[in-house]
Amino acid sequence: MRFTIGIPAFKAAYFKECIESVLTQDFLDFELIIINDNSPDLLEEIVNSFSDNRIKYYKNTHNIGAENVVNNWNKCLEIASGEFFILLGDDDKMEPDYLYQFDLLIKKYPELDVYHCRSNIINGQSDLLELTPSWPELESVYDNIWHRISGYRIQYISDFVYRSETLKNNGNFYFLPLAWGSDDITSYQQMANKGIAHTNKCLLNYRNSPITISNSGNIELKLLAIQKEMEWFQNFINLAEPIGVDKTIFESVKKILPLYFTKKIKYTIALAYKKNFSEALILVSNQIKNKRMTYKQGLASITMALQHNLKTLLK
Repeated sequence: MRFTIGIPAFKAAYFKECIESVLTQDFLDFELIIINDNSPDLLEEIVNSFSDNRIKYYKNTHNIGAENVVNNWNKCLEIASGEFFILLGDDDKMEPDYLYQFDLLIKKYPELDVYHCRSNIINGQSDLLELTPSWPELESVYDNIWHRISGYRIQYISDFVYRSETLKNNGNFYFLPLAWGSDDITSYQQMANKGIAHTNKCLLNYRNSPITISNSGNIELKLLAIQKEMEWFQNFINLAEPIGVDKTIFESVKKILPLYFTKKIKYTIALAYKKNFSEALILVSNQIKNKRMTYKQGLASITMALQHNLKTLLK
């Protein structure tokens, strides 16, 4: 089998549209794995409204939840029998030629372990808001990381197609609380040795809505995930052996990483506490005390939180 599409499902709002976008693909050699995370919504009724033997439906006996959502990702991967694996959000939609276009890209670069596409960003009414940035057709892991941490990339887990065997050999999807950075690290691990190929054809419709997991979650868990992401990058730097032009790019990556994490930390705190500055102060103080944040990062975080707080008061 060529492709497995896995949907870890919890929300019913756009779930039927999501499934329809898979079952109406131009390319037919695929299976669809759906794992219901013991949702209170009537997901099973939606699944049963489709009669298609390519659907494999499972339901968790208990809710894994957003904190451990990566475990659901890996459960989909464990069941998968496709040569290539796609993880699809339960509120996102594939374009009809998603699989067909990726099959063409894979045939053009058959030695790679990860592939990527440009995406449409849509709202709750499926109106187009914007496009994700374009990429070169082929690039190294160092180039990819540099663009990502420099702020030139917007990407989502469902933008990527992974070679299933390599993904499993790499330890599956990289676990971080709330999956806060898991998609980035997983993609870096897949492209580490061979790079990544990309198509600038928009093949995914990513839904930006208030119920998206990335718009929710425990702030301390997000900060813990950032800390673990920092540890992964340090290990990556210690083991990296770039050659040629990648040596120069790698040196740039090392220089801007501290700024990247400072921005990520202060942005995370500022958004969480933009209406409660006092709680932001307490949180930052605890993070510094537990050595999860430097004084410089803490000062930058509370400064941004204060700015958000003042804007709120002036409205």
